[in-house]
Amino acid sequence: MSENAYAKSGVDVEAGYEVVQRIKKHVERTKRQGVLGALGGFGGSFDLSALNVKEPVLISGTDGVGTKLLLAIQSDTHNTIGIDCVAMCVNDIIAAGAEPLYFLDYIATGKNIPAKLEQVVAGVAEGCVQAGAALIGGETAEMPGMYGEDDYDLAGFAVGVAEKSNLIDGEKNVQAGDILLGLASSGIHSNGYSLVRKIFEDTDMSQTLPELDKPLIDELLTPTKIYVQELLPWIKANKIKGISHITGGGFHENLPRMYSDRLAAEVHEGSWPILPIFKALEKHGQLQHAEMYEIFNMGLGMVLAVSPENAAEIKDALGAYEIGRIIERMEAAVIIT
Repeated sequence: MSENAYAKSGVDVEAGYEVVQRIKKHVERTKRQGVLGALGGFGGSFDLSALNVKEPVLISGTDGVGTKLLLAIQSDTHNTIGIDCVAMCVNDIIAAGAEPLYFLDYIATGKNIPAKLEQVVAGVAEGCVQAGAALIGGETAEMPGMYGEDDYDLAGFAVGVAEKSNLIDGEKNVQAGDILLGLASSGIHSNGYSLVRKIFEDTDMSQTLPELDKPLIDELLTPTKIYVQELLPWIKANKIKGISHITGGGFHENLPRMYSDRLAAEVHEGSWPILPIFKALEKHGQLQHAEMYEIFNMGLGMVLAVSPENAAEIKDALGAYEIGRIIERMEAAVIIT
């Protein structure tokens, strides 16, 4: 094909076609009951009637990966960042009690390099497989002038379904005396990376810090853990009263989102292992220890509020940590002891 006006402006339409062909095999991995049609239409379709849900409530979530993307770009490592994008969306959905059904991604880049974008979408597909969600569509936008040739941004959108009776309404159901169970994170997940990058801006990220057991860049790019499959059976059994996804804002912002203003969370530090990366961040960033809980997940990606009679069963089944309890609020909404 001869060079046309659009190509001269920096947009390679042929590369876009190649990306679509490359990603089809990855999308195929994510197919699930309810998916209609094939990739490439103007919109993705899903047949809700194919599901055995009597009173369906749809819950949606959208998110990006933040400046963790810059580390992926700088290290030329693109095959896991898509897992992060899916995780940030589906973990929010499962916290509301919904099973993720489908996902759509949006990639904007300065130059469409098919092999690189295939890696990104392969990660998205892997995240969808872990979440049990279908990747039913997306968009790749080549935007020279807006982004540098090596740059790209990634965002996603997910939709889940819940039986109305299974919705997680912590503000209504969580009460004083409920037990807090923490589920281990895989690392920093996808929050706080502007600070993380600043702390390590003068550090050779290929080295292994004394606190870590692998190169720093590998630690920082560890994908966000997806909690969908382990939580779904307990949600459907109505044994979880509240769920908090520990994302930006750490414990202090996210825990109060799962209970009413008259309650507080009493969290016992030392009841779970704080991952080495957080100790490294505190040391190298010269951060106040209390401040760490306002920024990072500190080794817990999800916190559940459950009735005392269900706590032992859920704790053992999920390998969770009993980290505290819900109390009547006196002053602060979160108390770290």
